[in-house]
Amino acid sequence: MKIIILGSAHPLRGGLATYNERLARAFIEAGHHVTIYSFSLQYPGFLFPGKSQFSIDPPPDDIKIKSRVNSINPFNWISVGNEIKNLKPDLIVVKYWLPFMGPCFGTILRRAKKNKHTKVISILDNIIPHEKRFGDTAFTKYFVKPIDGFVSMSANVKDDLKKFDTIKPSILQPHPLYDNFGEKVSREVALKELNLSPDFRYILFFGFIRKYKGLDILLDSMAEEKIKALPIKLMVAGEFYEDEKPYLEQMDKLKLNERVLMYEDFIPNDKVKYFFSASDLVVQPYRHATQSGVTQVAYQFNVPMIVTDVGGLAEIVPDGKAGYVVSPNSNQIASAIEKAFQKENLSGLIEGVLVEKKRFSWKAMVDSILGLFS
Repeated sequence: MKIIILGSAHPLRGGLATYNERLARAFIEAGHHVTIYSFSLQYPGFLFPGKSQFSIDPPPDDIKIKSRVNSINPFNWISVGNEIKNLKPDLIVVKYWLPFMGPCFGTILRRAKKNKHTKVISILDNIIPHEKRFGDTAFTKYFVKPIDGFVSMSANVKDDLKKFDTIKPSILQPHPLYDNFGEKVSREVALKELNLSPDFRYILFFGFIRKYKGLDILLDSMAEEKIKALPIKLMVAGEFYEDEKPYLEQMDKLKLNERVLMYEDFIPNDKVKYFFSASDLVVQPYRHATQSGVTQVAYQFNVPMIVTDVGGLAEIVPDGKAGYVVSPNSNQIASAIEKAFQKENLSGLIEGVLVEKKRFSWKAMVDSILGLFS
């Protein structure tokens, strides 16, 4: 089949680009011809909260990427849509994560489908955004109309989709493992790479920082006496997508500056393995969520997790098997951390991770998409 993936790819960085590139490889491995139509402009600078949208990694040499799409230029949407229409792909796969992209993607897909041949399947990260803005509903309705089928990566998102469409085929398929960051290295190698002391155990908060991700809740947990009594440090590895001052002030107030290690820049792909390999536990203290790519990175590196019982996180991390599921509450998170570090609990959770991770293959995702196409 001739397949086009519409969405972020190199030189753009982040989870969306990583996902699309890994999905392209999975389709190629299955024998299909794949091109990614990425952005020439993904976000205007004033709308992007991070330091840079661009990767410092070299471009992949095994994937065809065309940086064509301008997210704010309607003339570009028509042009790109016509270009894809004339290519007559059998299938377009498009990830949807933010209503801002609804007008852009919706227009491109309408133009592309005028060839009366191409089908479109959307992989839904979110259908209702974490942070609501004016126009969300209208933009999403516009996006949904030209889609032929949907793949939701959590039951929560599949339910949310019913607010916009109840007729077109829709399936549930969990987020696959992020296996493109390499293999786990020894704890000793990881600690040396990050210049960390072997006298402590480490827990990890990974990914960009926004209010809904609950880092402030985790900082409160770190200040509880039962955690302060343990030889544990927290690594925060990710870029601030909002004002960092309240978090730094919270750390000062709670006297956590010696117990919290801040890595405030975007973590390059080749460094990710060191953070997860050095960690005994990944904590996702989210206030709300749908699903998260961070869980799939943790699974790749065999690291148990503490997640909150919001969105689809508990579907991916079964309580007591691959980690613990708690409320987004600092005391409950602290109790789960304390429990995880009790004798033999951590080794049991690691065994559970090794079992659970078998569910999350890229082949399963490709087979689901192609089954939906058929």
